[in-house]
Amino acid sequence: MSRVVKSPDKWRAVLDPHTYHITREAGTERPYTGQYTNNKTIGLYRCVCCSTPLFLSDTKFDSGCGWPSFYQPVKDALVERLDTSHGMIRTEVICGTCDAHLGHVFEDGPEPTGLRFCINSASMTFEPQADDQ
Repeated sequence: MSRVVKSPDKWRAVLDPHTYHITREAGTERPYTGQYTNNKTIGLYRCVCCSTPLFLSDTKFDSGCGWPSFYQPVKDALVERLDTSHGMIRTEVICGTCDAHLGHVFEDGPEPTGLRFCINSASMTFEPQADDQ
């Protein structure tokens, strides 16, 4: 997919204030408030800003952290970078296509990867799998 680059004003024109804050200003939604935290439907999670495929539902697991958690992203979908905000050292994950802030990755997830991608629901859309698949 081609890179998606927009000015802050153009992002504001297409995103509601909450989604803009999460994805463009590295905000975080309160735990247990996101629409996908308890989603068990089979399908595909995409970036809310550019529709890049991010996670398959079969990699989602209940981590108990309050945000949707996945143990593996779609290949080449994410970029990782150091996040030292809020007095912590973490690894931020952003969309590889549009640089939207998605959440963070931690090394306390389940096998086979041992990773926990802790993702804001507001940074994603969900596409249920069609019934005929």
